[in-house]
Amino acid sequence: MCGFAGWFRISVEDTQRAPLLAKMCSVIAHRGPDDHGVYTDEHVGLGFQRLSIVDLASGHQPMTSGDGRVVISFNGEIFNHAALRSELVRSGESFRTRSDTEVILKLYQTAGIESIARLNGMFAIAIWDRKQGVLHLVRDRLGVKPLYYAHVGGALVFGSEIKAILASGLIGRSIRRQAVWDYLTFRYVPGPQTIWDGIFKLPPAHRLEFRLCDNAPKVSRWWDMLMAPPAAEKSINEYDEEFRDLFEDAVRLRLQADVPVGITLSGGLDSSAVVAAAASPSLHTFSVAFADAPDTNELAYARLVSKAFSTQHREVIIDEKDFLDFLPDFVWHTDEPLADLASVPLYYVSRLARQEVKVVLSGEGADEIFAGYDFDRWARLWDQVTVARAERQRGAGLLSRLAAPFSARARELETLAATVTDQRQVVVPISMTNLWSSAEKREMLSSAESWPDSLDVVRNHMVRLDDSEPLNQVLYSYCQDWLVEDLLMKADRMSMANSLELRTPFLDYRLVEWAGSLPVRLKAGPDAARNYRTKEILRRYAESRLPREIVERPKQGFPVPVYGWLSGRLAPWVREMLLDPSARIADWFKPAALQQIVKHGTQPEADARARHRLWSLLILEIWMRRWVS
Repeated sequence: MCGFAGWFRISVEDTQRAPLLAKMCSVIAHRGPDDHGVYTDEHVGLGFQRLSIVDLASGHQPMTSGDGRVVISFNGEIFNHAALRSELVRSGESFRTRSDTEVILKLYQTAGIESIARLNGMFAIAIWDRKQGVLHLVRDRLGVKPLYYAHVGGALVFGSEIKAILASGLIGRSIRRQAVWDYLTFRYVPGPQTIWDGIFKLPPAHRLEFRLCDNAPKVSRWWDMLMAPPAAEKSINEYDEEFRDLFEDAVRLRLQADVPVGITLSGGLDSSAVVAAAASPSLHTFSVAFADAPDTNELAYARLVSKAFSTQHREVIIDEKDFLDFLPDFVWHTDEPLADLASVPLYYVSRLARQEVKVVLSGEGADEIFAGYDFDRWARLWDQVTVARAERQRGAGLLSRLAAPFSARARELETLAATVTDQRQVVVPISMTNLWSSAEKREMLSSAESWPDSLDVVRNHMVRLDDSEPLNQVLYSYCQDWLVEDLLMKADRMSMANSLELRTPFLDYRLVEWAGSLPVRLKAGPDAARNYRTKEILRRYAESRLPREIVERPKQGFPVPVYGWLSGRLAPWVREMLLDPSARIADWFKPAALQQIVKHGTQPEADARARHRLWSLLILEIWMRRWVS
């Protein structure tokens, strides 16, 4: 795990190339404190910060091919690099290192850029092909590793974090106003835009190609999720075996390293399943909880799993001061406003883990590919609609056909059928967050500007699908946006802030592709007793491996007591932050709107939505204070 920064086609004096790269890399040194490298020529500059995980002695980057033709910088891990290396050796290739970086380099030399489809891993890659005069930027299938770029005139500046691009001084710090508009709905800035004018995210499963002879870079998709169950189903035992083999192999591959490896353990189903699949008594596990917050403390569940598998378990307890003190640094690490409360405890458990290991596995992605959250409720509803439609079409006789239009339940299900079964057609598609509607934002923002409905982001993802089952439509959109810009973004930033590599076995692309073809009833659907459960296939795996209390726990996300603080002793702080005339967001919002948001969000009986809204504005204010001069 590392970080890189660079440019393409920028005119830089020879003596200034290395200092400029050093400046860009210095702000992301936390991503790779073990080593630093630089490559420059008349067209390209590549700077690299290395966190040594594989081949500690000889994996230095940027890495140049033996003939000097190709140069690569690579952030991430290729988990099948040993198998690919063996194949390349059999075909006559020789290697100077044991690093996965050189495997990518050799693949590119022998099979071109299309060879990235053979990589199983998390990665952001920059490849400069001097002979062909082309720069390639590539991002992994699910977006586990970030990659940003800015097209400045006829040149390109890029990096693992936005701050590296800004540090170049080649692009100004101008907030993109539509990004704030979208942030208010999602609590993050959806890609491919960023909060900054002119800086973009390379989307997951995309690559950028920029040639010396081109006027602009070309961005294209190189992989996509397939969300179509097979025409013929297999037996339940076959599905169980396939899941076991794929999941356990994904975990096995991610346990490979030349440094110690651990697991972040919440005590929930997903991270506990990773512990069960690893099943090693030498395994380190790490958990976090809040002081004086028994209602949100999950340590008992984590200890239950640790005891069952005899892991070497450590815990960290944080309090209100720890939480608040970190917020200014939190918004610096994220580059963009990200109002996910769980980010802060993730930072502290990553800091704890880094004291003993350099790599951790986590459970991110399971909810998005196997239908967690409250999808059991939606699955039941969709099944009811399907049954009602079939009955209406089939008709049980003349009397039933005459009575059906007058049945309250029939009318209700027909209405639901028109609104929930094809998410591409609905007025408000299901999304993980929808804090403010367009109408509400127009009322609260002081500017008369208005932009397209933010939920168009969700709709545009679903347009890529053919006529698919509604559960698959929603899961697809979750994986394109919410998973990338919230869950994986906070995982990358909070772990790398501590120079810790975080790996996600549930996002092994083989498992993701398999999940796309899984019957929806094995994601969120009825079990043999007709009880609807989320992540059914994962629960079946866990039932024989984990304590019953873990398998049967309802999904609750990482519990954080902050909202209770905001309506109690932190209420004065909230009012000072947001209602003072000098507040940075005062220029963006109507004073009356801010007062109402603070009033509703700080009431002891405030609902979750009011508190989510308040926290989003607090993060936006803290972010602006850190980033906007």
